[in-house]
Formats: sequence, structure tokens, C-alpha cells
Amino acid sequence: MERSRLVTLLRRLDMPPARIAEVLEADGPEAAQRLGVYWADVETRVTGQRALAAYLRGQLSGRSPEMDGEFPVETVDVPEQVLITETRRTPVPELPAWIGASLNRLEEAAGACGGGAGAPFVVHHAEVTMESDGPAECCLPVADEAAARVWAGEGGRARAWRTGVRVEPARRLAYTRITRAQVAFPRILAAFEAVERWIAAQGLEQAGPPREVYFADWDAAGPDDPVCDVAFPVR
Repeated sequence: MERSRLVTLLRRLDMPPARIAEVLEADGPEAAQRLGVYWADVETRVTGQRALAAYLRGQLSGRSPEMDGEFPVETVDVPEQVLITETRRTPVPELPAWIGASLNRLEEAAGACGGGAGAPFVVHHAEVTMESDGPAECCLPVADEAAARVWAGEGGRARAWRTGVRVEPARRLAYTRITRAQVAFPRILAAFEAVERWIAAQGLEQAGPPREVYFADWDAAGPDDPVCDVAFPVR
């Protein structure tokens, strides 16, 4: 009877049968730990769903983020840059971890390429969602193009991502600055939407794929600290 009651209560937590079996086969503290792991996963999922529901309510109600003043847009001119890059196709759930690891690898490689010469950024060459995997390209400006090409040639081992070097021409970017908390999906989608709407309202054209420019120390930043510019090349 005690086991039956436990199963009934675990089912009320929407726990799948396989996870219920894992809890039942454990004893005491281990069983409690397995329940805790499951519930932490549930809370993470619900937090993401709550943010997505808020974003969709705004979309369905016709409320635009720039009308709320949450994402003011400005422009900046960026000179020509030599970039070392990593490119990968990855869906949204895996994207943050890959971006963090990729930018760390590029920062480490910068020393062999004349040193870093600007803020790292991520270019989205196609949409990245739960169903679409991009690709996304992590980029770091460096000072020495010749050394960068040597680095790319030596690093051409088979990986889940592709390394490269390219020269990006001077661009004008329309951007909005967001906090660490606003970077989280799907809240960041509202920032992209705000910039796109501003570009159209100004009679400008998009001149390339959008990007996220990470100008601050991510690990040291708090939830409300500005860390990223969501930007579109324009003409």
C-alpha cells in the first residue's frame, strides 16, 4: 500500500513511468536525490515555457517591443575586420553551451593570431529554433591575418564544427543592447524583432545576417548587466 501511494503521488508530478521506476529502485536519500533531479528539470522547462508564453502573448496581442521602449535601437559603424571563426549547425537547446565553449576556444587561439582585435560575436546565417539548426558562426576579430590562416590550416581536424578565417568588410550595424537575463531564449527573440521593425520603419535594408556581439565578461555579469548587442548590418 505504501509503494502504491508513492507511485500515485509521483504520477501527480507528471513523472514518466521510467523515472518512477528509478525512484522506486533507490533507497532513502538516493531516491530523494533522483526526485530532486527530476523536479529541477521540470522547473527549468516550466521557466522556459513561461518566458515563451509571455513572448507569444505579446506577439498575438500585436504589442511590439520597441513600442514598449524595452529595446531602443541605435547604429554604429564597424571597420573591416579579420575574423577567426567556428561554424556549426546546432538547435536552440545546445546553442548556449556551444557558443560559450567556442568563444573560449577562439580567445585561446587569438594569441597565435596577433591577439584579439575586438569583441567576439555570433552570426546567425539561418534561423536557430527548436526545429531549425542554423548554422551559427562564432567570430573573433584578430590582428594578424597571415597567422590566422596558419591557425585555421593547422586546426582543420574533423570536428562537429568547422574552423575558418575571413575578412569582413566595414559595416553599419543597427543594434539594441540587452542584459544577460534578456539573452535567454525566447526573450532574445523580442530584441531581434525590435531591431527588424526599427530597420523597416527607418526605410533601411538589411545587408547581412543578424549577430549577437558579446562585449562584456559573461561570467562576471549579473542578470541585469548589459552584456550583448543584438545587431543587423544595414544599408
